[in-house]
Amino acid sequence: MSKTITLRISEDHYEAFKDYAKRENRKISNAIETLALKELKNSLFTDAHETEAILADGNLLARIKTGTKQAKDKKGRFVE
Repeated sequence: MSKTITLRISEDHYEAFKDYAKRENRKISNAIETLALKELKNSLFTDAHETEAILADGNLLARIKTGTKQAKDKKGRFVE
């Protein structure tokens, strides 16, 4: 179910979103949602270069495997 939120932004930011929405043939609310989701996706996942570096680090992979097993077995400790 869709939710409605109130977002307070500066006039300059509003105009930037408005211009973007017009160029993309979208409503402003859809433009903001699309851009926010794109940024969220980018912040949650690694890019190809980061993934390559992770997969090349054997020590890190071993620690991830150990941590995954401990989490599955509900052992270990939670670190924030």
